[in-house]
Amino acid sequence: MTTDRQETAHGSSDTDRSEGGSAVSLALRLLSVGPLLILILLVAAISQLTPSFLKPINIGNILAQTAVIAIVAIGQHLVILTRGIDLSVGANLALATVVGGLVFRINDSSPLVMLAMLAASALVGAINGVVFVYGRLPHPFIITLATLSICKGLALALAIGHTTMRGMPAWIDAIGGADTFGVPNSFFVVLAVALAALVMTKAMVWGRWIYAVGGNPQAALEMGIPIKGVLVSTYVISGLCAGVGAIVLAGRTGAGSPLYGNLLELDTIAAVIIGGASFLGGRGHIGHALVGALMIGVIRNALNLLNVDVFYQMIAIGVIIVVAVEADVLRNYLEGRARAIQAARAQ
Repeated sequence: MTTDRQETAHGSSDTDRSEGGSAVSLALRLLSVGPLLILILLVAAISQLTPSFLKPINIGNILAQTAVIAIVAIGQHLVILTRGIDLSVGANLALATVVGGLVFRINDSSPLVMLAMLAASALVGAINGVVFVYGRLPHPFIITLATLSICKGLALALAIGHTTMRGMPAWIDAIGGADTFGVPNSFFVVLAVALAALVMTKAMVWGRWIYAVGGNPQAALEMGIPIKGVLVSTYVISGLCAGVGAIVLAGRTGAGSPLYGNLLELDTIAAVIIGGASFLGGRGHIGHALVGALMIGVIRNALNLLNVDVFYQMIAIGVIIVVAVEADVLRNYLEGRARAIQAARAQ
């Protein structure tokens, strides 16, 4: 009888573990698709509140307005995968547009202006990575905060009249301001950058190194992964993405300005975290950054259509960031529970 009771208790324990594991697995799956599901529900709700939301011209506006955030968020995503952060992207973008505007006044060659903008932004990214890694700083927050201030000051100092400089080459105007068959050209730039990042992270050894460094830096070091090179490369790519975003924004506005990029760093970090990536590193997908960026664009567009004051828009984005971070905390807790249940099953 004692044996029967033990078997019954053991069977009940296994059943509880199985049910608990299933519940945790279901919750994890819901969290993984949650951002996309929320975006779909958000679009459905907004379309009921304002019929003009789903009009083709407004959809085009959303894609164009979201393009810069999406492009820069892709670079931010790679940095966050390694447990880092890049606070300089907004100021970096502003400096790149100013550099482009200055080069344009010397030579109106589109390739030359774009090359100058990309080179300037990549240099800032390289400085971030090199100082963080080889300067043995405790966290990239320090150097990227410093370069945020430096880039903003340089942009203001270099800009003619310390303000917006009108005029950009034809190719840049076409990239940022024109459309093809009704679709903004900037949308195709987003797709190109996302595809390139997807290939690098999923089809190249370098991509697996990024996830390894972010997931467990000590284990990555023991495996012989060149951690320093990986970290520096992610900041260089983040800088390059800021440069591509600068080209798109300069083309859309037909100008370069030291005033561009304000709070862009917060928007990109929010896009990555809202999309489901983790500040703890080692987890995330390029699609997460795109979904998060699109969600921010949709919310801002909807609030504009509903004539909501811009200050309340800032509050709304802040609330969304808090919810996204809490979702990340919940996800980490559930993953810990899942590992515990799997370990208990193995015993």
